[in-house]
This record gives sequence, structure tokens and C-alpha cells, in this order.
Amino acid sequence: MKKKCSVVSLLTSSVPRSVRLLFTAMLLTIAVLLNGNVYAQSAEKEISGIVKDAETGEPIPGASIAIQGGSGGTITDIDGKFQLNVLETDVLNVSSVGFTTQKIEVVGQDRFDIQLSVNVELFDEVVVIGYGVQKKKLVTGATAQVKGGDLEKRTTTGALQALQGQAAGVQISATSGQPGEDLKVVIRGAGTINNAGPLYVVDGIQTGDISYLNNADIESVDVLKDAASAAIYGSQAANGVVLITTKSGSKGKAQLSFDAYYGWQNAPRKAEMLNSQEYAVIMNESAINSGNAPYFSSDEIAAMSEGTDWVDQMLYDNAVTQNYNLGLNGGNDV
Repeated sequence: MKKKCSVVSLLTSSVPRSVRLLFTAMLLTIAVLLNGNVYAQSAEKEISGIVKDAETGEPIPGASIAIQGGSGGTITDIDGKFQLNVLETDVLNVSSVGFTTQKIEVVGQDRFDIQLSVNVELFDEVVVIGYGVQKKKLVTGATAQVKGGDLEKRTTTGALQALQGQAAGVQISATSGQPGEDLKVVIRGAGTINNAGPLYVVDGIQTGDISYLNNADIESVDVLKDAASAAIYGSQAANGVVLITTKSGSKGKAQLSFDAYYGWQNAPRKAEMLNSQEYAVIMNESAINSGNAPYFSSDEIAAMSEGTDWVDQMLYDNAVTQNYNLGLNGGNDV
């Protein structure tokens, strides 16, 4: 009958000492080999790769590659490439500003082609102004917007005239009342001495005058009234910024539009002026009251005609105002 034997029994039985030593050496060798295999599986290795934008395929410089649960990591270079020493069991967290973070398992891979998707949710709470970005809550109370449709309803011949009374905190008025004079625009009060007018930005192009614009061509008008919003345009925006977006073609069938109006203006009340004789009498009285001799004699005054009432001549007839707009709107995917 055969007897069962175990490792313990072999080491403790009456087996010759030389056999026991040989068997012990074999066990130690096996243990060392097993430990070496485990260590080989956990040894570090160098990996490399590139991080790209999933939509455009462009490399993303400065993207962060961090080892999850550890302190190791690196960032991509200007070409979006990276190199990093990791363990086979590590997990990488790849992230960049404006992109969704990705988790990548290292196991079985040495070369990585990582594509990050744009995180649209990050842009829900910001407003892009010029080339800067501010949180929406910081600029909500500092801007005023007027839609182009509201300007089209005004029977005026200029964009500034149509904007009068449409934007809170924006004062638009004439300085002297001269016919055809430019209107004065004041935002937040006068910020400079020589010129208190704001900076106009039409479709991204800075200008100092918008008299050439037609009301029907304006899509929207945004007025930046606070210093923080206007600061991105430099010292030119010391008196505020008026951002104007003009209409552009849209996809679909071509549309032909025509808008016209015709009207007239007159003075509801005219000042009564003196005629030549009455003016001469007043001038004589003024001279006598000042202790001087009169300017005109009685015969000279009697010989005068009534003269011309120039105010009546200027406002004699109705002033005609008219405006005609013909537009063609359309576009395609190009």
C-alpha cells in the first residue's frame, strides 16, 4: 500500500539531509521565479501618444495627462504629443480646458491616439465680448440690446435717430438744433474732454461714424455701458462701445423686399418777427435809453418797406421726408 507524502513530511521525515537540502533549494528557486514574474507585470514602461480635437483633428497643446490615484503626469507639447512612464495597471485622466475629460486604461498599449470632444456645457454661462470672455451674470446689467426690427419701425433717415429712446442709459440728442447736424451720443456721462462719443464697432470693424448705415440693414445693436466690458477695446472705449451687427444672407430661397415711406414736417408754431419799420423804432429806443442819438430819423423810418420775414420764408412750406429700401436676401451652405 502506497503512502501519501507532503512537503512538510519530506522536510521532517528521515529522508537523508542532502535530499532535503536539494528539495529546499528547488522550492526557493520556484518562489524567486514566481516573484520575478509578478514584478515584471508591475514594472514601469514608457508610453507615448498624441491628443487631438475630435472635431477638427488639430493637436491640443497643454493638455493634461494625469495618473488616476497617483501624483504622476505630464502635459502635451505644442504638437499635442506626450511621453510618460506608467505601470501596466494605471489609468490615465486626459483633460484640457473646454474639453470633456477622458479615462484611458494603459494595459496592453504603448502608443495612444486620444481625441477629446468639446464640452458644450462649459459655454452656457459665458458671453464672448470682442476677444475676451466674461460670465453672463457680470455683464447682464451693463449691456443694452436693440433689435433691428425695432429700428425699422422708426420713420427716420439715420441709425442714431432710430436709436433715440430705445436703449436705457444712452442719451442721443442734437447739440445746437442746426438742420442736418450730427447727433451727440453720451453713454454713462462724459468720460473724456475733447470727444465724449462712444466707439462704434460694425461687424467687428471699429469706426467713429455710423451715418452711412441704413436702418433696414441692422440686425441688432448692443451697447456696452460699463468700464469692464469696454476695457478690452482700450482707451478708445472710454465713453462706451456700440456693437452693431448687420444682416447677412440665410439658407433658403431668395427673398425680395421693398420698404418705403413718404412724409412731411412743419413747424407747429412760428415766432412772430418785426418788420423793417418796427425794427428801426426798437433800435432808436435802445439808443435813446443808452444816452445816444437815434439811428434813424422819422423820414427814414417812414420810407422803409416792411422787409422780408426770413423765419416765415424758411418754414413757409412743408419739409418732405422720404425713404426707400430694396433688398434681396438669400444664401446657401457655402
